Amino acid sequence: MIHIHEKTLQDLEFQTVLHQVSTLCVTPLGKQEALKISPYSTQEKLQTALYLTNEYVSSLINDNRIPNHGFDAIDKELQLLNIENTYLEVHGLKKIVAMSISVNAIVVFLKKFKEYYIHLNRFASHIEVTKVIIEKVDGIVDRFGDIKDNASNLLFDLRQSINKVKGKINSSFSSALNMYHNLEYLDDIRESVVENKRVLAVKAMYRRKVKGSIMGGSKTGSIVYIEPETTLQYTRELNNLEYEEGEEVTRILKEVTNFMRPFLPLLKDYQDFLIQIDVISAKAKYAKSMNGILPEFSTDKSMLLRDAYHPLLYLNNLEKKQKTFPQSIELKKDSRIIVISGPNAGGKSITLKTVGLLQVMIQSGMLIPVHERSTVCLFDRILSDIGDNQSIENHLSTYSYRLKQMNYFLKKCNKNTLFLIDEFGTGSDPELGGALAETFLEEFYHREAFGIITTHYSNLKILANELPNMLNANMLFDEKTLEPLFKLVIGQAGSSFTFEVAQKNGIPYSLINRAKKKIERSKVRFDATIAKLQKERSRLEKTGQSLKENEKKKLEEADKLEEINIKIQKKLESYQELYDSNQRLIYLGQKVNDIAEKFFNNKQKKELMGELFKVVQIENSKRKKVSAKQKKIIKAKETQVKQEAEKKVNVIRKKKKLAKAKAIEAPKPKPTLKINDRVRMQDGRAIGTIDKIEKNKAVVNYGVFTTNVSIDQLELVEAAK
Repeated sequence: MIHIHEKTLQDLEFQTVLHQVSTLCVTPLGKQEALKISPYSTQEKLQTALYLTNEYVSSLINDNRIPNHGFDAIDKELQLLNIENTYLEVHGLKKIVAMSISVNAIVVFLKKFKEYYIHLNRFASHIEVTKVIIEKVDGIVDRFGDIKDNASNLLFDLRQSINKVKGKINSSFSSALNMYHNLEYLDDIRESVVENKRVLAVKAMYRRKVKGSIMGGSKTGSIVYIEPETTLQYTRELNNLEYEEGEEVTRILKEVTNFMRPFLPLLKDYQDFLIQIDVISAKAKYAKSMNGILPEFSTDKSMLLRDAYHPLLYLNNLEKKQKTFPQSIELKKDSRIIVISGPNAGGKSITLKTVGLLQVMIQSGMLIPVHERSTVCLFDRILSDIGDNQSIENHLSTYSYRLKQMNYFLKKCNKNTLFLIDEFGTGSDPELGGALAETFLEEFYHREAFGIITTHYSNLKILANELPNMLNANMLFDEKTLEPLFKLVIGQAGSSFTFEVAQKNGIPYSLINRAKKKIERSKVRFDATIAKLQKERSRLEKTGQSLKENEKKKLEEADKLEEINIKIQKKLESYQELYDSNQRLIYLGQKVNDIAEKFFNNKQKKELMGELFKVVQIENSKRKKVSAKQKKIIKAKETQVKQEAEKKVNVIRKKKKLAKAKAIEAPKPKPTLKINDRVRMQDGRAIGTIDKIEKNKAVVNYGVFTTNVSIDQLELVEAAK
């Protein structure tokens, strides 16, 4: 059972990731659901979620896109369907129809392309595709959202009657309008509309002379609005008909609603399905925005993150058009714990958070920004202690809080746990806190837990060097400027560059020298040694980058050689044709020579002519008819091939002569090695200095250690000056 503590999710800013994912959802319900994403409790559910997201990403980068999944929420409609004698309004019915159309389109699409979307099709396979709901609503509602006239016979008759009565109202009103206009009882505007009814605009002085119902007047009181008496009886009839129409529309809506009630579970499934698709789509878009992929899962407990980016940092820098530095880090059974050390502002904490956040994301069904050759594994529990964590509410100091955290770690830590601790052991007396931190780290190690910590404590660096399944690591710094290179290097502890950084920031050298005298000489020497090694590693890193550039150039040269090879192949084919042609001519020459010899012996001209004619006929049967122009082209081509062949043969002959001359030359004598010469092993990279030579053996000093090596195994790098 997988469980990741809420505190860990806060430390790693997982909620910020979810907020970014939620903004990519197209529906409000999808946004709410995206904010609830959390690590999966079982591996089966997790793998399904990862496959779904990965398949959706592929639909974003090809022309075969999954249909639109946007929808309006139908929560209110679902509640009404659950209550008897209620009915849905036309707007609600249209929302249900739109949702049904969207779901049907997606399910049918995924089934059609099930070879490409295996898991998405399986995910959608339980959703029933039906057009019954759509057809039922379309049968009574038109595209403008009104109930159709033919929704029922009674409604059709009522609307016919309404139209007739409206015609009578208009006719009677027009008669009254003309009559009172001729009598000059009306104002210049003649008519108006009050309460959706046409009324006469009568001058106030003539209001008693116009028969009808007074509906109001103008603000000045000069006009009185009157509905003519002749239209009143038709208006009453219209009101009755419209009331009956409303009753019939309600009856039709109730009938359709009752028809839909059995589909309530299906409609719930429809909405849930579209919400899930919205979240999967948002996760896919998020992965695409940072080149996230689904790495391979390792069969054993090991993980290798190549060129891993911190998602939040990458997207933030992308927006600012700044470079983000990726990190590569590996955890496996024989290197379970990594201790990262070195000065602040070098990227230690970001590296730690990158590993933690990517692990939480992959265990929550999200793709991660790493190289495609990366591998990941699952942890049952991820524990973290990152940040200050000073609690004013609980009256806890940083150190007290950290001790509580360590106590929790000790209870939960096992071989299926990943722990992440930033600035391990800080908050107390350096020596005492360092000793306690060392004890905790030993305990985590013996429980076979996996973890990454950052620290400045030398005793933890030494412990990592002593224990076989624990490694030191550091963030590279430029040895001259002390600027961070944001590059993690495994296998060596990092110096804090305390005095170097102080000197760079303008602290007087005399004060730095006094400070050095106040601490143990061995500590300074140890830190100085680490600093020296780190500078050496930095130089090696630059050399490595140079070698990579050379490798790139070699690959480009290899491509060029491949092109040359193809050209040579074509020329060889031409040479083969030339050779075949020459062989045929030699054969013909031999044949003619045989015939000539035969004629020389028997002097038979007739027989000679017959033999020659037969040879000519055989050769002509092989020839193809070509024009004079084509003959010239073939001849020119043959001449060119011959010339090129002769040039190549001459070059090969010269090379063979040079090779023979070199073979004859005597081998160069091996240089004699002396004390203080800089040397290295024939199959090694480390460079050392010869301290002593005796009996064909040399004592080589590598700075940190010395070793006895046979002189025959050494090669000279730089002679002593």
